[in-house]
Amino acid sequence: MKTRSLIAASAALALAGCGLGGKTPDLLLNLTPEVTVPESGRTSNAENAITVVRPTVPQALDTTRVPVMEGQSVTYLKDAFWVDTPDNLFRRLLSETIGARTGRVVLDPLQFSFNPGHRLTGQLQNFGLDATRMEAVVTYDAALARGAENVTTRRFEARVPVAAADRNNVAPALNAAANRVATEVAGWIGG
Repeated sequence: MKTRSLIAASAALALAGCGLGGKTPDLLLNLTPEVTVPESGRTSNAENAITVVRPTVPQALDTTRVPVMEGQSVTYLKDAFWVDTPDNLFRRLLSETIGARTGRVVLDPLQFSFNPGHRLTGQLQNFGLDATRMEAVVTYDAALARGAENVTTRRFEARVPVAAADRNNVAPALNAAANRVATEVAGWIGG
């Protein structure tokens, strides 16, 4: 029994350090919204509420690392780690931006007891550095379901120039590009 417990503990420790190369990063990156929802509560009927679903991501984005794309190659930016995966960070940014810019009640998909109202889903295609053009790029293919029979899709993309391929330049540029896309999505959804 002791041996089995030691093996399980060793495996857990090995997996814990796996994503970060075994050492703890000195800094974790996060997305911050340009606008936030007021602290006062909101009331809405189900037709005006919106549920923002976590976007799907390609395998290269399913990590806390910042991808660097050059042609068909993908590497990762040295010493740059997100606090969470881009799909979760972007969903929270979208929710905050849509709520602030449209005045709508924005629901989390985990709020199962509520009618989800409109549902925003999509795929986060790009969320990293385009090394060929030296630009932070965010590409989001959105799908908005307005009821059971009406779905509209649209692609949103923002590119922000980057002076150097390091976390001090890439992270703020990605934050700006993500906010630009979120603002465009909020405008598309409307109030």
